Amino acid sequence: MFTGTQALIIGASLSAAAALVHLVCIAVGAPAYRLLGAGERMARAVEARQLLPTLVTLAISGVLLLWAAYALSGAGVIAALPFTKLTLAVISAIYLARAVAFPLLKPAFPENSNTFWWVSSGLCAVIGLTHAYGTFTLWREL
Repeated sequence: MFTGTQALIIGASLSAAAALVHLVCIAVGAPAYRLLGAGERMARAVEARQLLPTLVTLAISGVLLLWAAYALSGAGVIAALPFTKLTLAVISAIYLARAVAFPLLKPAFPENSNTFWWVSSGLCAVIGLTHAYGTFTLWREL
């Protein structure tokens, strides 16, 4: 079994990898958005050189990188960040809520593929459980 520190380092790596995938979408363009199941509307907006898809994708990447930093902070790899304990609990909750709430979110994004929903929700569950385990294990030390 992993230690809490190891779990948070793994969680940080997974969050950073997810951020990188989002940045690759921006670099590759519409085919990447389609491949990852973001929906035809988003892919067409990219093809039309609209700014919104890039801004949304950059925002998601930024949040994921911030979450990775908080996990590394909780693991003691980088300097302590403000409210690390509370923030890690909230990050874990958001990941887990996103994992289980996809049936409620799916109607708001009808162009996203079923593959997108199942894969992204499964990944969110794994990342959320990893963060939660690390946070819970290290709770008294944070």
